[in-house]
Amino acid sequence: MTAAPRRVVAAFDFDGTLTDRDTLVPFLVLAFGRARVGAAFAALAFTGIGVLLRVVTIDEFKRRVLRRLVAGVPTQRLRALGPVHAHAIERWLRPAALHRVAWHRAKGHELVLVSSTLDVYLTPVGLALGFDQVLCTRLQARPDDAGIRRFTGALEGADCTGAEKLRRLTAWLGARDGVELHAYGDSAGDRDLLAAADRAHYRPFR
Repeated sequence: MTAAPRRVVAAFDFDGTLTDRDTLVPFLVLAFGRARVGAAFAALAFTGIGVLLRVVTIDEFKRRVLRRLVAGVPTQRLRALGPVHAHAIERWLRPAALHRVAWHRAKGHELVLVSSTLDVYLTPVGLALGFDQVLCTRLQARPDDAGIRRFTGALEGADCTGAEKLRRLTAWLGARDGVELHAYGDSAGDRDLLAAADRAHYRPFR
């Protein structure tokens, strides 16, 4: 009796792994302008110092920046900018990373993005690159009194980094029996994901 083919899944981090830079700050500049983003960072200068001193996490700093900038913004406005930013990101993608994505796709492997990057632009990127699933950080939204959906400034659930990356991937995968997991990452936020992989690739495209 022939054994069933093993399911092979390739999980990729995004910023710094598939791209050669951070993609969140450029998106915020696109959406709110350089002056307003700069003002938000300046207002959080002490929090930034806390990050440098390692008493505040970079993820907490990100939460506070997002709270200042996106609270009250109609969801339609940012979601309309998502595909625009996704197109701009194309020139920041690492050629070697794209080659590896294409290799997995040609082999019939499942492709999943697992990133702390925002869904408003990462979802269009994932679609354009042929990924089967995008697991990422999502902004919380609620309807206002007029029924217009607006972002609250908080996240919908946890920031998709660290242990949360592995939790979401595990939930999406289901049973790990018979699954060969390849994982690609470049930072401390990918450690849990890389540790759980059958084949871990740390900063492979640099």
